[in-house]
Amino acid sequence: MLKTISLYTGAGGLDLGLEAAGFDTSIAVEFDKWACTTLRHNRPDWNVIHDDIHQVSSEQIRSTGGFLLNEPDLLIGGPPCQPFSKAAYWSGGDTKRLDDPRADTLTAYLRVLRDLKPKAFLMENVFGITYKGKDEAISLLKNIIEKINAEEGTKYNFNLGVINAADYGVPQVRERVFIIGSREGHSFNFPAPTHRNPESPDLDLFPRESWRTAWDAIGDLDHLHHPELAATGKWGDLLSSIPEGKNYLHHTNRGEGLPLFGWRTRYWSFLLKLAKDKPSWTIQAQPGSAIGPFHWKNRRLSSREMCRLQTFPDDYDILGGRTEVQRQLGNAVPSLIGEILGREIRRQFFQQPTVTPPKLLRSVNRKRFAEHPTEPVARKYLDLIGEYQDHPGTGKGPMSMLAETV
Repeated sequence: MLKTISLYTGAGGLDLGLEAAGFDTSIAVEFDKWACTTLRHNRPDWNVIHDDIHQVSSEQIRSTGGFLLNEPDLLIGGPPCQPFSKAAYWSGGDTKRLDDPRADTLTAYLRVLRDLKPKAFLMENVFGITYKGKDEAISLLKNIIEKINAEEGTKYNFNLGVINAADYGVPQVRERVFIIGSREGHSFNFPAPTHRNPESPDLDLFPRESWRTAWDAIGDLDHLHHPELAATGKWGDLLSSIPEGKNYLHHTNRGEGLPLFGWRTRYWSFLLKLAKDKPSWTIQAQPGSAIGPFHWKNRRLSSREMCRLQTFPDDYDILGGRTEVQRQLGNAVPSLIGEILGREIRRQFFQQPTVTPPKLLRSVNRKRFAEHPTEPVARKYLDLIGEYQDHPGTGKGPMSMLAETV
């Protein structure tokens, strides 16, 4: 097993995938109490440190993980993206600032890279950090790595890839950025997608499998009843009138239901329901009472169902109350993506190819299904029937117009 340092570990989704690919999490640093509880319950040998990374020295990581000089094989982590707004402060890329207590989550990650010099590193984050005009974090990463190489004699580089998890067999549409680099300067070639949207033409010489679906992931759990997960709140009773795979747009002037809302005047995930024949939409970390995706049986998803959609192993338990479980799973990397990238890191950086199929890829569920029936709109919503204006377009909504007048 190759030895891994895990920062911002969360519930361990990425680590579990790398574990399936032959990596061992020698140490995990995580600040969230419930995530640490989950990690210790499931993997007591991972040496979990419950603390803010800024309070954990590189020497503590080295000694707790039992690493000799330059011994870690892989550094992984998904630094929370919110503090990247401070990245402009560090835009000069001065490595001395990595030890500054005001450093943000990205520079804390780079401090560990500089001090422990792993053979490779993997960083995960949201797609937004690559947007033009908002890519300070990528520029900072490049600048500091160049200075680390100059001062430490390393040859670190990195390649960036945007991955939609559904394209690799995860039963969930989820886009994330992955940054992978080597201490020896080797380039990383991201693996080609193995699955495709069946609604798009397949022009490949060797046809790919269709996306895995929600039915593939959780169809075998369909017989279970979860009355405690019933949809609640102001809009809970409206959910049963929306067909599978639809959202509130069903009840607009362009939908097939009643005109209860204006077109695109709500978030896409408002009253959003799974469809058995499609992947899930992205699991949310902090959904409101009306924010999906919801189960096709008009309820919230169970912890086990969310684990399946995130391709966690079935014997892995997420601990905490409903809010804590949702946050841990919503913030996690689908484990299958960790396994696929881990297999490629082993092959390309460590010359250890794997020929067996991925362990965390679920089989297609061949059991037939029918669409869950809808119900009439509850009487209490009928007063909402009326004529509504469509959303005027990006940047032209009420809040945007208000901001322009202030």
